[in-house]
Amino acid sequence: MAVYTDVTADELQNWLGTYDLGDLLSYKGIAEGVENSNFLLHTTRGRYILTLYEKRVQASDLPFFLGLMEHLSARGLTCPQPVKARDGAALGRLAGRPAAIVTFLDGMGVRRPSVGQCREVGKALAAMHIAGLDFPMQRNNDLSVAGWRPLFDAARDKADRIVAGLKEAVATELAFLELCWPKDLPRGVIHADLFPDNVFFLDDALSGLIDFYFACTDTLAYDVAICLNAWCFEADHAFNVTKGQALLAGYDAVRPLTPAERAALPILTRGAALRFLLTRLYDWFAVPAGALVRKKDPLEYYRRLRFHQMVAGPGDYGFAP
Repeated sequence: MAVYTDVTADELQNWLGTYDLGDLLSYKGIAEGVENSNFLLHTTRGRYILTLYEKRVQASDLPFFLGLMEHLSARGLTCPQPVKARDGAALGRLAGRPAAIVTFLDGMGVRRPSVGQCREVGKALAAMHIAGLDFPMQRNNDLSVAGWRPLFDAARDKADRIVAGLKEAVATELAFLELCWPKDLPRGVIHADLFPDNVFFLDDALSGLIDFYFACTDTLAYDVAICLNAWCFEADHAFNVTKGQALLAGYDAVRPLTPAERAALPILTRGAALRFLLTRLYDWFAVPAGALVRKKDPLEYYRRLRFHQMVAGPGDYGFAP
């Protein structure tokens, strides 16, 4: 989440007039994330999240995202629900941007996940994968392996400004992954961005998943690899194998990974690390001045990538031999 496009109180109040949400009491921008403009709304009917869609989000993809949240909720997964205007539309325009309002979930993200929370997110991810198997819509993952080279090309000449040698290291890894990327693994709807700030907890109980605006149709185990990157590294950049074991055990308890998925995990985790390295590298130079955005350090995922490059096999992530 972030704020690129500001909204005046008058604009927002007029737009809310097309909804049955009562009167606007207050609103504020949310700085986390880097993709869309997000606001917390407080009206006389309650709290909601307003999103203005920017940057990599295409308007044609929005029915997929909004429909997916409704689909998952109908199958028991707790996630935000689109709020429809009086005319039944879940999507409108505000301040020149496509915009939608979703329900507010209680809970909060975690900064330092516990072992138990890693186990719970593994269970929730597997439950989401199962719930999404009969979702009728599909969306290509534009940020999978085929989309990484354009990102790299856009930032290639600036990469060594971050750290010397980064350009060559990324070029070598990208060529390797383009050659070795796993195929023919089970596919379905993936979240593709299930970081700790997108999972809400009340104490240690998982209370919901949010921010489905990278969701797409792709390899299910790739989503597991993203979570291992996002949840199981410590502040000193070391991989916590106990957390990895808990996350994988939680996932396997709901949807056991196939032998082929397990074997592919070291490559998938490298790909996940490179994906976030590249989008952070691109955004590091592309975020406009004055935007309410917290830029994220590309080197965090460069360090994780280097760990994955040394992994001997799936057991290094916590799988029992």
